[in-house]
Amino acid sequence: MQSQTVTRGIDRAPQRALFHALGLTDEELARPLIGIVNSQSDVVPGHCHLDKITAAVKTGVTLAGGTALAFPAIAVCDGIAMGHAGMRYSLVSRELIADSTEAMAIAHGFDALVMVPNCDKNVPGLLMAAARLNLPAIFVSGGPMLAGRLDGETISYSRIAEAVGEYRAGKITLEKLREFELAACPGCGSCAGMFTANSMNCLTEVLGLALPGNGTIPAVHAARLRLAKQAGMKIVELLRHNLRPRDLLTPEAFHNAVTVDMALGCSTNSLLHLPAIAHEAGVDFAAIDINAISRRTPNLCRLAPAGEHYIEELDAAGGIAAVMKELSKHRLLNTDLPTCTGRSVAANLADAVNRNPNLIRSVERAFAPNGGLAVLYGNLAPDGSVVKRSAVAPEMMKHRGPARIFDGEEAALEAIHAGRIAAGDVIVIRYEGPKGGPGMREMLNATSAIVGRGLGGSVALLTDGRFSGATRGAAIGHISPEAALGGPIALVRDGDWIQIDLEACRLQLEIADEELTARRAAWRPRPANLRGYLARYAAMVTSASHGAVLKPVS
Repeated sequence: MQSQTVTRGIDRAPQRALFHALGLTDEELARPLIGIVNSQSDVVPGHCHLDKITAAVKTGVTLAGGTALAFPAIAVCDGIAMGHAGMRYSLVSRELIADSTEAMAIAHGFDALVMVPNCDKNVPGLLMAAARLNLPAIFVSGGPMLAGRLDGETISYSRIAEAVGEYRAGKITLEKLREFELAACPGCGSCAGMFTANSMNCLTEVLGLALPGNGTIPAVHAARLRLAKQAGMKIVELLRHNLRPRDLLTPEAFHNAVTVDMALGCSTNSLLHLPAIAHEAGVDFAAIDINAISRRTPNLCRLAPAGEHYIEELDAAGGIAAVMKELSKHRLLNTDLPTCTGRSVAANLADAVNRNPNLIRSVERAFAPNGGLAVLYGNLAPDGSVVKRSAVAPEMMKHRGPARIFDGEEAALEAIHAGRIAAGDVIVIRYEGPKGGPGMREMLNATSAIVGRGLGGSVALLTDGRFSGATRGAAIGHISPEAALGGPIALVRDGDWIQIDLEACRLQLEIADEELTARRAAWRPRPANLRGYLARYAAMVTSASHGAVLKPVS
């Protein structure tokens, strides 16, 4: 065991002295040392209760004969960071989380890890760390927030974001906006829809690194604490059997994850994080044909923002296991794969029941014959772009309109609020990519403003940045190559016509190749004035099409 490098032998008396200073006994040091990565903070609603989850995990570890020691991981709240300079630090925090977890785990000789994350970059960051370290690991998240209620309407964070646009358009009063503000987020947990945090927590189940229920049991339910205790006990068993993350994170597991992603209609950010996790696991994610999986995977769930239902309802309907069971009936999943339960996917699904066939549709009654996400290609996105197709109005599945160009989110948001965007327009927000932002900011404020002004069925938004999982509408992000690298999005001009075809997965700028070549020759990079971590990140980050991972040191 790795912990023996810090607990055994005459030469390790100094290290044992420091462990004794923590109050640990010789008996505790003779047991496996289990690191609990506790992402609790007083800043993030999804994380404010993780001290209780961590305490439950510790109980489970102790019951199973291990010694549990917790250490922290940071987490940025995307909702609080939204719409200002702080959003530049959201995606970049993912790498900090992975790196700092690696440092703590190796420096202190942990034998295994229990990851206690919950929010958008915290979950993938810890998944990356688990794959990189390849120590026995298991995940137990903090769980989703309950949805809010107002005037008979079920709401969440995305609704308050859209209400701001409604107020600015004169559709609701300031008093009504205040009512939305107080009702949208009723308590602890990750925001209630199928946004990025819940998407990644659900996919952690599919990847086999979390116990069934991890993605959907509400944060405030006692079942979440019982799950945490079970995870604490299970990690000692995984250590005993030497079952490690890379035993589970196989190409077939990522195929399963993308398939369930399509069935659920997860956040577009999942197609940014899954490649990054695969990179750490040594899996070639580029070999996975996303659109081929989408074509054969029906969209079985329409959760907010694509529909009226929330994660608590998905849990009551049977959770991720019920979704996977529906897919497995048609052999859309590989059910022979191992999982952290010690059993195969098939065994985990044996007792799953779909308790609400209107929420989790059968394949025969699917909301759509193809998946909730799509990757678009064309001369505007040679390396691809991503859209949450299940959250797009039917009339916007095909769209052609004039480009309205903005170098940054703020300028676009000002134009939307000022009424300078007309039906039919295609808003292009550029220089917001991983390198150009830097940090690939989310454009939720812009998309919410569009919806709030009643333009969600007539205006598209394209960006080399990304979108919150709470976004709905014809919002196409991750356009690669990004503007800062001289990608075609940098060459678009006001009034150029852009054609969008979500069914054919095409994104086309309607200008001649010769004109595009001439514009490229005239393009010059924008000067960057960066300091600190953002400067280092911008210098090392790769394209969104590769998961925005950092370049390896040569």
